[in-house]
Amino acid sequence: MTLHHHNNIAVGKYLVSPLAKPQDTGGYAASVSIRSGRGSGTHDRVLRFSGLFDSAASALQYATEHALGWIQERTTPACA
Repeated sequence: MTLHHHNNIAVGKYLVSPLAKPQDTGGYAASVSIRSGRGSGTHDRVLRFSGLFDSAASALQYATEHALGWIQERTTPACA
């Protein structure tokens, strides 16, 4: 089984690593790793998405968009 990786994307203190995994039943599952920190202070959040995608490219795009949204929610200052 071949896993499809998209290039890692550095966003501020985060490293986004999307992944598309072909399924036995057809289609692709999407997931993404969002890593921050260094050494023993590294944190890695992995998001796995439900549903299947028709292509690896669409699974990677979905995972990347959701990771960037997750990061934006945490880095945008709240309105007063």
